[in-house]
Amino acid sequence: MKVNIWSDVRCPFCYIGKHKFEKALEKFPHKEEVNVNWFSFQLDPNIKTDPETSDAEHLAKSKGMSKEQVEQMLNGAVQMGKEMGLNLNFDKTKVANSFHAHRLIQLGKTKGLDSEVEEALFKSHFEEGKNIDDRMTLREIGKSAGLKDEDLDRMLFTDEFAEKVEDDQVHAAEIGVRGVPFFVFDNKYAVSGAQPVEAFLEVLNKTWEERKNK
Repeated sequence: MKVNIWSDVRCPFCYIGKHKFEKALEKFPHKEEVNVNWFSFQLDPNIKTDPETSDAEHLAKSKGMSKEQVEQMLNGAVQMGKEMGLNLNFDKTKVANSFHAHRLIQLGKTKGLDSEVEEALFKSHFEEGKNIDDRMTLREIGKSAGLKDEDLDRMLFTDEFAEKVEDDQVHAAEIGVRGVPFFVFDNKYAVSGAQPVEAFLEVLNKTWEERKNK
């Protein structure tokens, strides 16, 4: 069974959704036969990296909201994260364009490490407050996920995988992806958002049964 996931590492619900899906996968009796593929999607391709500004501050400025209003708005994501054992800190996250982070994921994909790279990027951005648009930071993240120095240097100092990131975005538009996370099961069923674990498990079982009865 194939599961394709469109995601942006700047999206807190993508981080939460990843963990909810993985928890469902752990409960799925045929998990060893599920092939998970990560695809790139930038929610804001034009955002300018500003490591001196947190996501909370950026949101307040761009929306004309007070700090209290922003905290109230983000509290839902923080609570959802805590339920999955994640410690999202929007006062710590740095405003960063995710394009080069997506190139790193594409490199990881060629080595079967895309899920590991995704996880390392999410943790670095949302929990450790690292700048995911900084070359040396991306190199460190890539190494922590199991990528080799020579592959990282080639990717980071060229435009390798840039076209692949753009292709993923085009593909998303073609199949009607409007937001992320977006999960597609065997090119048949789609699930949008960080749905409950049970919802993911239900779709996994349904897709498996239909595949088995073909």
